[in-house]
Order: sequence, then structure tokens, then C-alpha cells
Amino acid sequence: MTRPVSPSPVPDTRVGRAAAATSGGAASPLLIGIALGIVYVVWGSTYLAIRIMVEDMPPLVGAGSRYLGAFAILWAMLAIRHGVRRLVVTRRQLVCCSLLGLLLPAGGNGLVTVGEQMGAPSGIAALLIAAVPLWVICYRLLSGDHPAARTVSGVLLGFAGLAFLITSVGINGSVRIGACAIIVFASACWSFGSWIQPRLSLPADPFVTTTYEMLAGGLALLVSGVLGGERIDVADYSPRSLIAWAYLVLFGTVIAFSAYVWVLDKAPISLVATYAYVNPVVAVFLGWVVLSEPITLPILTGGAVVIAAVAIVVSAERHHPHPQPNPPSDTYDKRSDT
Repeated sequence: MTRPVSPSPVPDTRVGRAAAATSGGAASPLLIGIALGIVYVVWGSTYLAIRIMVEDMPPLVGAGSRYLGAFAILWAMLAIRHGVRRLVVTRRQLVCCSLLGLLLPAGGNGLVTVGEQMGAPSGIAALLIAAVPLWVICYRLLSGDHPAARTVSGVLLGFAGLAFLITSVGINGSVRIGACAIIVFASACWSFGSWIQPRLSLPADPFVTTTYEMLAGGLALLVSGVLGGERIDVADYSPRSLIAWAYLVLFGTVIAFSAYVWVLDKAPISLVATYAYVNPVVAVFLGWVVLSEPITLPILTGGAVVIAAVAIVVSAERHHPHPQPNPPSDTYDKRSDT
């Protein structure tokens, strides 16, 4: 909601275009703090909620139904508040929204769900996903852009931290390398969606964009799960998993994203962007407290390097903004690519 940014565990977490369709105007520091706190805590907690959900629920079916549930809620909210006409989009816009749905909810959050079902601790998943801003810079480099030297240094430092983190947990056997690889690929998918979003023809309202992203991503995940042999049998799911699923739908996707879009319109992007390195800290802490996930010295070291690198990149981009592509006439881009 991630571009607007779809809420994500992967975080339910995005570094791309977000257009504010809310009205401008000053907001009190208290309200800004509350909204930012929701983004910090709720999106940080989605990794834990995913880990609990997949204890009984198949990953693709769980993630797909999560996004279809959130789609239904957002669609109804928009239709009731603004009328069904607000949700009318062109064929081109629908195709672009669907592409983002495949990259963000499906490729991003869906694969994180698979990685956690394969045994990746929620804290490790969050630290691997924290590299999203680093991948975005890589796509910029491949497209011929030339970020500042400090930005490139931050990217190199971040990938070194990722490599250390993955090898350290993989060598001692605490986490399957395959699970880590899937989550890293999820981060690359999410980042590509973040990078390409400002270049697409999308509805001006970020909530409308996200609504159709969720529909496309949710359908793709659900169909993939069913074709892959996953069963939809609610009677087999524990109350614990169902509560986690409901939390992801309502809080992780609807409420946190609404808070994110609102605060993006009311506060400086440099402040809002701090969620990129606060979410992993929240996720690691909650995984340790709730699920007793171990926090070893290698995890602390690798995680700290990744988060520090993300902070360097965000700070460097704030002081050295890069040229933006001309957005299509039906979009309004408030943020940079990182």
C-alpha cells in the first residue's frame, strides 16, 4: 500500500510512489505521532502475525484470502463514502494496478508468507525485507540513474549485512537457506514494484489503486495455492491462526495503510520514511517476546548493519533528491523512489 503503499507485512513495509488523495492542511503533532506510531507498530507486528497464521493455515491461501478480505473492506468503504463511481478506472489503469498486485501483495507479501511457513523466524524475515530501499537503488542504477556516492556506499554496506545475516543463520542450521532466499526474492519483487509504480498509469486516489492491487494479488495467491494443492478448510485452522489472519486483514492492511497515506500527506517524507528501519526492530522484538525467537549476536550484528545501511540510504536520498520521471496525467506523485 505499500506505492501508494499497500499495507504489508512486508509491511505490511513500501518505498515507492504514494499519492495522497486526502486534502492538505496542517495536522497536530499529536495526530501525526499517533498515525506514525500505528505504522511503526502495526506494520512491524505483521511479520509476527504471519508467522502465527501459517502455523495452521496454508501460506498462499492464507495470504490470498487476507488480501481479498481487505479488498472487500476497502471497496465497501470507498463505495459508501464516495459512491461507486469513485472506483471506476480505465482498462489501462486496471492492468497497471494488476501488475502491481502481482509484484507487491503476491510477489512481495505472499512470498514472505511462504518463507515464514518454511521456518524463517518473523524477526529474520523483517530484517531481510528491510533491504527494500537498497534494491530500489539497484533498479535505479540499472535504469541509468546515478545516485550519490553516499547512497551507493549504503547499498553496498546493506548487502554485506544481508550476506552476513543469511550465512550466519544458515551455517548454524537455525534457518533454512531456502526460506531466506525466498524472502530475499520477495524483497526484490516488492522493490521492483516500488520502483516502477511512478512510471505507471494509475488512479489518482491511492486507496483506489491499492484496492485493485489487493484484488489482483489476492486472486493470484489464492489460485496459486489451490493449484499447488493447498486446501481451504477453515475447520482445520486454530483460533490462534484465524485471529492472526483477521489481524492482518483489518489492522495490518486496512488501518495501518490508512494511517500511512494520511501521515504521508501531513508530515515530511523524511519523517515517514523512518518506518523502513523501525519496522524490523519492532518485528525482532515481538518475535522474541511472543514466540521466543532467538536473538543471537550474528543476528544482532547483521540486522544492525542492514538497518544502518537503510538509514544511510534514506538520509542520503533526502539530501540529494534525484530527478523523477514525468508521471502520467492521471497520477500525483508525492514521494521519491526511496
